[in-house]
Amino acid sequence: MAGVTFPTIGVIGGGQLARMLAPAAEALGVRFAVLSESADAPAAQVIHDVTVGDYTDFATLKSFAETVDVITFDHEHVPPEHLEALVAAGYTVRPGPRALIFAQDKILMRRKMDDLGLPNPRWAEIGSLADAEAFAAEVGLPFVLKTPRGGYDGKGVRVISDLAEVTDWLAEVPVLLAEEKVDFTRELAVMVGRSPMGQTAVWPVVETWQQDGVCKEAIAPAPGLPGQKATAITEAVLTVAGALDVTGVMAMEMFETPDGFLINEFAMRPHNTGHWTQDGSVTSQFEQHLRAVLDLPLGSPAARDEVSVMVNILGADHEDLYHPYLHVMAHDPDVKVHLYGKDVSPGRKVGHVNAYGADRALVLARARHAADFIAGVDVDPHPSLPTPADLTPEGAEDTAPRQTSPEERD
Repeated sequence: MAGVTFPTIGVIGGGQLARMLAPAAEALGVRFAVLSESADAPAAQVIHDVTVGDYTDFATLKSFAETVDVITFDHEHVPPEHLEALVAAGYTVRPGPRALIFAQDKILMRRKMDDLGLPNPRWAEIGSLADAEAFAAEVGLPFVLKTPRGGYDGKGVRVISDLAEVTDWLAEVPVLLAEEKVDFTRELAVMVGRSPMGQTAVWPVVETWQQDGVCKEAIAPAPGLPGQKATAITEAVLTVAGALDVTGVMAMEMFETPDGFLINEFAMRPHNTGHWTQDGSVTSQFEQHLRAVLDLPLGSPAARDEVSVMVNILGADHEDLYHPYLHVMAHDPDVKVHLYGKDVSPGRKVGHVNAYGADRALVLARARHAADFIAGVDVDPHPSLPTPADLTPEGAEDTAPRQTSPEERD
């Protein structure tokens, strides 16, 4: 009897997400290929089946699609018209372009959330100074202005205090998205996995903290989140995943407010706020994404311990990550370090640290120490959690880091 041929998953994009999908594919026994933007991209360093090419070129995409059974993504920057053409030609793309467009275009996303009756901040399309003046009259100054497509990690975002800044940006981008500047208490995120058969699995809601517009930490579950609010968030992300016919994993980022929450953005792929699941969950977001795009039964999203924490390693002033990495492995063998194979530059995500346990403050302090020691930084305490001095038992050495309060993120 002929053997069963396992499918091949093709990932567009060779970044760290594709790199971290590869071990999950190996564990599932499926084949894995990447269309990478360069031969030394993070995923291309660890995967043997790599095609180097331009993901904005349709001929390149089509040629890659012919070599795999299903296409998925490391990022959301593939031109949507190319994805529509691939689907029309009979190739399997998951998530499909009609779902992915709501992660690609923030204006379309805002409209859809309004249609679904889900909590949006006040927003408007801005195509002229008059539009900006009308919005400012409604919500006041400052407000937030975003490019509808292409922004991430704080890029493509400005806080507008002077309407003259709008005119300058409209000269570059003809239509912008304006949003009220939300007076939030903290930022939250939630991940959901959904398969073509409609099966879903949701991980706990996490608290996130941003440093200069880049995610620095995620804590699961979000400390002190009322059960009723957690349920409302879970119901909202399930509503979005079903209404948009999402396939794969999806992240929903939110602003928590005293009265509830407001949706910020979506990502229809593995996401930074879900990296804790690699080590802190029965099924990681990476395995779940592959299960979903292959329409396999989804795995359990249950946490392995009471608290899981992810702290990003953000590049600092030195390029040597290996020697401090060795120190961290010896100093705290229970933390898990994930490096991306990237060149180091200030503020760039070059890896992350995961830790889990029963004591949130101690788990967080350990993960921070590891991440910041590898990066080579020494900063002040997190503004909303105990200081390292509060966490250190009497007589023990204080080895935890200091972390600065970030600039407020819109």
